[in-house]
Amino acid sequence: MDLSFLPASVATTAVSTGTVALAEIGDKTQLLALLLAARFRKPWPIIAGILVATLLNHALAAWFGTLIAQWLRPEMLRWVVAASFLAVALWTLKPDQLDDEEPRFSARGAFLATTIAFFFAEIGDKTQVATVLLATRYEPLWGVIAGTTVGMLLANVPVALLGSRFADRLPLKTARLLAAAVFAALAIWVALRGIG
Repeated sequence: MDLSFLPASVATTAVSTGTVALAEIGDKTQLLALLLAARFRKPWPIIAGILVATLLNHALAAWFGTLIAQWLRPEMLRWVVAASFLAVALWTLKPDQLDDEEPRFSARGAFLATTIAFFFAEIGDKTQVATVLLATRYEPLWGVIAGTTVGMLLANVPVALLGSRFADRLPLKTARLLAAAVFAALAIWVALRGIG
């Protein structure tokens, strides 16, 4: 995965976009997008809510990743990040399901409901963890945030636009295997090449 021929910001954004887009396929937030699309039938406010929630959540996650990178010695950080990417690879293999309890939203509309639901659904989610890990490895920080946000949108905008008809056709098992392979490759790359 040698992207040294690209400017750092482009490489960071590309890796972040691809990693999160793959990890998001079949994730609970994608299922949430499907639920919101079926409930509100207003894709553009849902997409805007996903954008705002992801920007806020992933900006906090990326900032936390830079703090972790400052606290740990480079050699220790290398193995923590490699092990974490490997853990996310294994986590990706497990299909997500929405909680049995249907979320309750006020009448404030699709945008507000989506923003709140997505922000909280992303807390501790594998795409948020991936954002933290990417921020420990890649610079500039805005490239990580932009890339992970674009990755979320790539995975969720089609679901919001096409609703349940599209979701039934996604090859979720194949996507999970591919995402797991990407995270495992990132783990090996960090283990062999280190951070920075």
